[in-house]
Amino acid sequence: MVSFENPLLLLLIIPVVAGAIYFVMKGGKRSLILSRMIVLSLLVVAIAGPYTFISEVTQEENPQLVIISDNTDSMQLFEKEVGDEMYESLTAKTPTTFIEIDGDRTPLGDAIMQYSTGDRQIVLVTDGNSNYGADLEEAFEVAKETDTTVYAIVPELMYNDLSVKVEGDKTAVQGNEYRFNLIIEQAEEEFTEYDFSVYADDILIRGGSRSQSERQNTLSVTHTFNTLGAHTLRVELDPKDEDFDSINNEFYKAIYVVPRPEIQYVTDETDAPLSEIVFNLYDASYSSGLKDLDTEKAVIIDNIPATRLSEQDVAKLTDFVSNGGGLVVVGGERSYEYGDYLNSSFETLLPVTSEPTEWRGGRNIVLLLDVSNSFGQGDVIGKTGETTSFPFFEDILGNAVKVIEDEDLRDSYAGVIAFGTDSKEISDGLIYLGSFSNVEFLSEEISKLTPSENFQTTGLDSSLEDAEDWLQNEVGTKDIIIISDGGIRDRYDESLIIAEELKKLDVNFYFVHIATTRQQDAYDVDDVAFAQKFIQNIEGSTKNYFYLEHGERANFDFDDNIEEQPEEDPEETASSWELFELNPTHFITDQTAVSANITGYNDVTPKPGADRIIVASNGKPVLTTWRYGLGRVVTITTDNGKGGTTLWSPQMYSGNNSQLVSASINWAIADPQVKEGAVVQGEDTWLGIPAALTLTMYDEGTPKLSYRGNDLELSLISQDTYEASIDPSTIGVHSVSGYPIAVNYGIEYRDVGVNEELEKYVVSSGGKVYAENEAKALLLSDARENSYKPRLTQVSQKMNYILAALLLFLLEVCLRRGREIIEANRKEKESEK
Repeated sequence: MVSFENPLLLLLIIPVVAGAIYFVMKGGKRSLILSRMIVLSLLVVAIAGPYTFISEVTQEENPQLVIISDNTDSMQLFEKEVGDEMYESLTAKTPTTFIEIDGDRTPLGDAIMQYSTGDRQIVLVTDGNSNYGADLEEAFEVAKETDTTVYAIVPELMYNDLSVKVEGDKTAVQGNEYRFNLIIEQAEEEFTEYDFSVYADDILIRGGSRSQSERQNTLSVTHTFNTLGAHTLRVELDPKDEDFDSINNEFYKAIYVVPRPEIQYVTDETDAPLSEIVFNLYDASYSSGLKDLDTEKAVIIDNIPATRLSEQDVAKLTDFVSNGGGLVVVGGERSYEYGDYLNSSFETLLPVTSEPTEWRGGRNIVLLLDVSNSFGQGDVIGKTGETTSFPFFEDILGNAVKVIEDEDLRDSYAGVIAFGTDSKEISDGLIYLGSFSNVEFLSEEISKLTPSENFQTTGLDSSLEDAEDWLQNEVGTKDIIIISDGGIRDRYDESLIIAEELKKLDVNFYFVHIATTRQQDAYDVDDVAFAQKFIQNIEGSTKNYFYLEHGERANFDFDDNIEEQPEEDPEETASSWELFELNPTHFITDQTAVSANITGYNDVTPKPGADRIIVASNGKPVLTTWRYGLGRVVTITTDNGKGGTTLWSPQMYSGNNSQLVSASINWAIADPQVKEGAVVQGEDTWLGIPAALTLTMYDEGTPKLSYRGNDLELSLISQDTYEASIDPSTIGVHSVSGYPIAVNYGIEYRDVGVNEELEKYVVSSGGKVYAENEAKALLLSDARENSYKPRLTQVSQKMNYILAALLLFLLEVCLRRGREIIEANRKEKESEK
């Protein structure tokens, strides 16, 4: 495509064309005028400065490197001087800049972002723990966007160290069980023993001896605070084995206890198991219809038909939720599809519609991932044929993880097989994707895959045999998704025979072709031909063939092949469905291990934007949430534990499962703090990092906060809301006008050992993680290999247009002169006669 340095000059062509038209109309010679017009137009184009870009691939023999050496306090556990030694080793061979981070915090993400400029590569010498500023994920996204390769050198861990911290809400409810977690972490995976003690307001509430071999261990503790106001949790750790630093063996957490939230409970069944939970934990008022909502924090509507809620009631509820109130709607035989919720004004508040969820059960997916050595480093072939140098093995992983994490496949089963010369089963058969832990497991296992030197060629047949073993006895829809570079010529005929046998089992095939070249080869069209031919032969068309450039992801249309939901036998006895946590990191499920079955449910469909938290084993949503305005709405689409003609869910309201219900109500409430008077809020902090506080004035009065006898400076940030901060110099719990703020050891001592996420981030940028000796031997050669860069060079096309104008002018002159000579000779001959 041609561009111009001065495109406005092209407007000069207009008077040239206008002049030509004028002279033609005046009787001028058309051919001569047309010729002159074209010549002048070509000269105008040349004056406008035409240019094009050409793509070139360059390599730097001496790539520019930036070493970012992490010398913060947490690195005392590791071998010292590694960054300096690497600088001395590299600077003699290639331009190298040395940057050092020290102090009591690690802004590693900020440093990566600062030096991700695309014209140099970054070498981190670090444990990978970034605890201040931009997080690592954000920083590596910037590195990828700027095409900056990042490497990491992890020094040898010399000492073990233990740290403890407490995770839990800052606010507790008076008289209710408060649950929090102790997180005990050690720098390396080795057997260690320790004693721990947990104090609430200096009274021992839990203690004992424990041991662990893993890096991190979580201990759940509960306590009930019976008095309002400020309270303190303190945890002490007493290691019995090696512990480098004791500063992170004690942790404080400030708790602020508030009165029980007021809840309006709309139900006809005050003797249901749900009622017992509500009346025991909250200041609940019972009613059979909606009342005024002046002081309530939430409303629970339990198995009430929509006809019992007038349009005035719905308007009142809508206003209540929109302004920050909570709503929990519980199912049963008089609600949702049985209670005329569908298309009602009340249903507009809910995250679900009262119609059956589209059936997606019975799908079985086998992912066949190409990990042959040809899929290591290389070039991406663009659709226009250009070659761009990228590390692209992440494309095979990214496309696989995208399938595993597809929300529409939560009711399916999936398994993963890696293949090259041979095959390797990554998962032990097919795994249910309705469990978040299963999805997380498969995603992690896929992310660990690397191109295997043992798999020099790509033989698809062995992995197809494994897939056949997995699928031959399965019922429902069966899919095989092959993700490969297309180099399946080796043992192609054998693979085709097995695929044809699988097709007899009604298996659907998909082929995701990551278009690449090897460094020693040019673009090989046979890869495309064989991949397309494979799908054409098996599926009868290439509809399920995806040709992708670097960074692209395939969009599968599974609906075309999905089986229809089987009709239910009305005479069949009720089944039992196990409940699964679809989102175990949500507030509701974060500290609750669900272990329950249900025998009935309301069949609903989540709306766009809703969050499915709990589902039944048949994929039906049981607990769904969303935000509505400033408020929160929870739908529990099974009964209250009492049931009507059939008892649906007694297990949900017994034992530890009852915490799921209280957590749902607490999430809907959001902030149990009473909105009256002056309300202070603020999170705990770390030594050296100021704590921010907000003061909200709900009543008339003078805003004021005091700390250590002095009034704090307040800044107005919104109507009736002010902000202030304190920067304590001592560890412990500090009081700001009676509100507690805990200050703990410096944040640099929180994370010990190597960040297990570091390698994933580094690989995503095209780099590698090395030990020190590996880095000295391999890093520079890898950096040279990764210095292949596509570069667009501007090439002027001005001379081409000038030459075209000159040639056209000369051609026209020659033709005109030739005609004149011929005419003169003709006249001369006539005169001689």
